[in-house]
Formats: sequence, structure tokens, C-alpha cells
Amino acid sequence: MELKEIQTLMQNFEDSDMRELNIQDGDFHLYLSKNKQSHYDPQTIVKQQSTKESEPVLPDSNDTAISTNKTIKAPLVGTVYLQPKPNEPAYVNVGDHVQKGDIVCVIEAMKMMTEIKSEFTGVVTGINVTNEELVEVEQPLFTVSED
Repeated sequence: MELKEIQTLMQNFEDSDMRELNIQDGDFHLYLSKNKQSHYDPQTIVKQQSTKESEPVLPDSNDTAISTNKTIKAPLVGTVYLQPKPNEPAYVNVGDHVQKGDIVCVIEAMKMMTEIKSEFTGVVTGINVTNEELVEVEQPLFTVSED
């Protein structure tokens, strides 16, 4: 099976009422199961802080940066890796400037690594997942304030 076919199959499974899918064809084996546990952890979402700790961050009504926030989403179900190897620095950190096409993380699905590249040029303002977290299709991974 080609990667595109597998991704389509995974998306169709996600959209269906099926709970489990098991496909075996020679050496190829695919097992999908819907996980009802939430992987959302508000502690992992990095939020912008004001200069004074006691003051909340209030957007300026004339501030156009609010409308330039874009989200990099997961294109497939899998385990997200925020760094190339366990003891190496992360691909990106909050505050880093990324160019369109820069690798921001890797998602592993069925022993296949897929590089996730930024669709935008701008500054990373939020990392919405933790390293080695299971992510769903279209789950927000990063928030980028587009230039």
C-alpha cells in the first residue's frame, strides 16, 4: 500500500462509526483502533505571558497580530516527535522564527516517519503537543504568528 492510500484509509476510518480495523495482506499488517481518551492537556499548551506576572495578556483592538496566528495541524494519526533524537534539541521552540518549509516535528505512523513542515513563515507562539504524544488528524501541533 502507498502512503497516500494508507492516509486516506486512516481518514475514512476516523470518519466512520467503526471502532477497530485490522487488515492483513501478506507481510502488510494494519491495525487501527479509536482511542476515546483525550490527549488534550492544558498544561502542555504554551501561552504568551505579559511582562508583569499579575497582569493578564489583553489584546489591543488595533493589533493585527491576532488575525495572523496560524495553526500547523497534524496531517495523519501517529506519535509526534518534537526533536530528531532523544538527547538532541527540539526542531523548534516558542519564539523561534520559522520559514515556510522548515521541519517543525516528525510524526511516526506504522514505523514510517513523516516530516511535518511549516506551512507559514513567522514566529512560533505555541507548541500544543508534548513529545511522543499520540496525535489525531487535524490536531493543532503549533501556533505561528505569520509575518
